[in-house]
Amino acid sequence: MPDSALVDVPARDPVAAAAARRPHHPALITPDATLTWAELDARVQEAARRLVMLARPRDRVAIVLGNTVDFVVTYFGTLRAGRVAVPLNPGYTADELDHAIGDCQATVVVADLAERAKLRSPTPPCVPPDLGAATGDLPEVRAGDLAVLLYTSGTSGRPKGAMLSHAALAANHDQLDAIEPPVVGPDDVVLLAMPLFHAYGLNTGLGTVAHHAATGVLVDRFDPAASLAVMAERRVTVAIGVPGMYSAWSRQPSASIALAALRTAVCGAAPLNPAEAALFTTATGKNILIGYGLTETAPVLTTTAVSDRAKTGSIGRPLPGVSLRLRSAGGHVLWEDGTASPEEDLAELDLSVEDSAGTDPGEIVVRGANLFGGYWPDGRDGPDGDGWWATGDVAYADGDGDLHLVDRIGELILVNGFNVYPAEIERVLDSHPAVAESAVIGRPDDDTGQRPHAYVVAALDPAPTPAELQVFCAGQLARFKLPSIEVVSELPHSATGKVRKRELSS
Repeated sequence: MPDSALVDVPARDPVAAAAARRPHHPALITPDATLTWAELDARVQEAARRLVMLARPRDRVAIVLGNTVDFVVTYFGTLRAGRVAVPLNPGYTADELDHAIGDCQATVVVADLAERAKLRSPTPPCVPPDLGAATGDLPEVRAGDLAVLLYTSGTSGRPKGAMLSHAALAANHDQLDAIEPPVVGPDDVVLLAMPLFHAYGLNTGLGTVAHHAATGVLVDRFDPAASLAVMAERRVTVAIGVPGMYSAWSRQPSASIALAALRTAVCGAAPLNPAEAALFTTATGKNILIGYGLTETAPVLTTTAVSDRAKTGSIGRPLPGVSLRLRSAGGHVLWEDGTASPEEDLAELDLSVEDSAGTDPGEIVVRGANLFGGYWPDGRDGPDGDGWWATGDVAYADGDGDLHLVDRIGELILVNGFNVYPAEIERVLDSHPAVAESAVIGRPDDDTGQRPHAYVVAALDPAPTPAELQVFCAGQLARFKLPSIEVVSELPHSATGKVRKRELSS
């Protein structure tokens, strides 16, 4: 459903605007070709005209493509046609594709041959990305219209489609534009290696490139050495990545030379270990900007670009135009937009005004024009009547007023009634020199209700023993937080580098 306040406001068309401003400026660079904004705009126009003949207004168009020009053309063509884009992971299994396509009731699927072969159902029709010339009339698209459904991985059950309007996508760019100095500008060359079916790669990456009429360098498969070679050749100035990418680059001998032109390094989608951030800085001389957000917020909510750009371990502060609160389990506001609660609230919480600069952990609750309209199809679990939406993430504000993520509420472990945050244990384990990665989940326990259990991937051979790691943890964690430990060869990850804890607990 369109936002009533935006029903008469035309939706922005960033590709058309970029082509009007900078028609001959490079828009996309691939290993095989370079497209200008005028050339990309013409291809988007063709795709839009073809899609209006294949689907009705507000119909869903599933896009099962990698980081290619075909994805970009199909995605922006779908938006220009007034249809709803549903980007899906090409790595999905047949069952996962069937679920998402059936759940959103897609009218058409755009996919390459390999992905088309996975589809079990003959309907909806599946077409190749080269849609060809067409003459369909394009509609007037409004800012409040639904633009995209992005399926979130979730912590349990099937993925859900987050409903984002044209206005929400555009709002996140406006919020980022208000940061000084700017994170991205029109003369930047941006690495687009993050999956475009994910909100981070789609709007923070591709959307930002179009918004600024900058240049995007498409990388369909991430390889540390190969991507560094591309960044060196194309003089990439902005990298948008996840922790695993920066960790891998740090260990490449060519990193410093390859990233000589890099002006801005942005990390999001998963927490970055401060030790890994320091290693990247040592290897390249570059600092990493940390961002935090969710699919449902288009996606950026906070960044260290607003606070201290060299500070690791923090997720920074809210973007201009984003309202953010930390809320206790009892519903009290602990902190809001850089300030502690009013004195009367603090008294109720047994906190003093002086102590409140460093707050207790609370759930992140947000409000802003970049928020989604709820989950498909009926908008359930979206922002409340006042526009506030509870993220399910827990954070605290330090003495400088910078935010630090603690954990997901759903991952909280209760040991004899005491809160145990898996991320706290993971930070301790990850600081051990013989540990490459860890993940902690809660397991049932007859005596304590739950107990933490850690899966650890070793960084050295021979691997550390569970007993060694437990002794190490005992020096830094209270006894009730000490985990049982299991050393494994690898952990399951999502396409953006997050550990799939649901698979560990199943």
